[in-house]
Amino acid sequence: MPLALLALAIGAFGIGTTEFVIMGLLPQVGADLGVSVPTAGFLVTGYALGVMIGAPIMTVLGTRISRKNMLMLLMGLFILGNVISAVAPVFAVMLIGRVVASLAHGAFFGIGSVVAAELVAPEKKAGAISMMFTGLTVANVVGVPLGTYVGQNAGWRVTFLLVAALGVLGLAGVAKLVPDLPKPEGVRLRHEVAAFRNTQVILAMAMTVLGFGGVFAAITYIAPMMTEVSGFAGSSVTWLMVVFGLGMVAGNLIGGRFADRKLMPMLYTALGGLALVLLLFTFLASGKAASVVAVFLIGALGFATVPPLQKRVLDHAHGAPTLASAANIGAFNLGNALSAWLGGLVISAGLGYTAPNAVGAVLAAAALVLAVISHRLELRPTRTAEASTPANLDPAAATGHRAAHAAASDHGAAPAAAGPVRS
Repeated sequence: MPLALLALAIGAFGIGTTEFVIMGLLPQVGADLGVSVPTAGFLVTGYALGVMIGAPIMTVLGTRISRKNMLMLLMGLFILGNVISAVAPVFAVMLIGRVVASLAHGAFFGIGSVVAAELVAPEKKAGAISMMFTGLTVANVVGVPLGTYVGQNAGWRVTFLLVAALGVLGLAGVAKLVPDLPKPEGVRLRHEVAAFRNTQVILAMAMTVLGFGGVFAAITYIAPMMTEVSGFAGSSVTWLMVVFGLGMVAGNLIGGRFADRKLMPMLYTALGGLALVLLLFTFLASGKAASVVAVFLIGALGFATVPPLQKRVLDHAHGAPTLASAANIGAFNLGNALSAWLGGLVISAGLGYTAPNAVGAVLAAAALVLAVISHRLELRPTRTAEASTPANLDPAAATGHRAAHAAASDHGAAPAAAGPVRS
């Protein structure tokens, strides 16, 4: 794998750290800035909304410059947002800093996925994408716990300054290691937008929303679930999140490796396994050992879907993948927001702290159904072409006939009839 992927992974590590570290620092931030913890929670919501809105906007703005320069610009925006957060005198300024930093998130992962895929051979694309996302998963194992510890002992402002320093390191890495890949010729904004008319792109994004909704339906409420149902001490939540992060790392790497070989079977296995684990977790959360295993598997199975889904979006975006790739990152955050809302609804309805696991199981199962539908739709043109192949064609001519049929189908034209082969 090229060294440029290391630079992308460092940037991903910083972005992953700043996204999740705030969750463990809300009491300190709220007390320092004079707001309640629920009000401080808008720093999480604002970031997620910024990712969803910023991903397509920043990608569109970056269509006129090279991808390397855009990645550098995004890292600069990330640094600025975290510095604003670190020095914020009032809550409103802190919120602005969070939103500024979030604007870099979706576009960085979206453009970075395209760059990572272009740096390697076609059969290694998913592995390259997973290497970049390793930075995000490792952030949950190292960056978030360390940032929380620093924030609780040296002050939350120090944490955000350190995250900004990570951004500087990522910016330097992109500048030094990422090649200045030529911008694809003839690709315009209308081409990027046209990718959203592709059914397979939309289905892949829907799988992203539902699959990650399954993950975060459970993980959003992991603290009360583990303390009130499983019987863990409040201090144990930190290392349980480390277990979740380790699962994320393992799943991301496994998903990237096997998606390059058998993409759809990998998706079936991950989504089906995720739905089953979440369903079992609904009934087994009272056991400590079972809970630890479940938390690890939720992270592993959930993030095993990231490389195949991101690669699927790239493959079906037909030469203009940047906007679709960035929008798929926004879909991850939409899944997070949707599942957190649904999980809160079932808890408020009095169904208990394990009820979000059942919600997650339903969401993951729905993603699996979409995966099956997507695969069947993908196979339909091939089956149609095989059924329409004249019986008197020799194998070579039949292959050419099916290729012509597929090419004509891609362009919305009817295939030309093939005459019999003469000896």
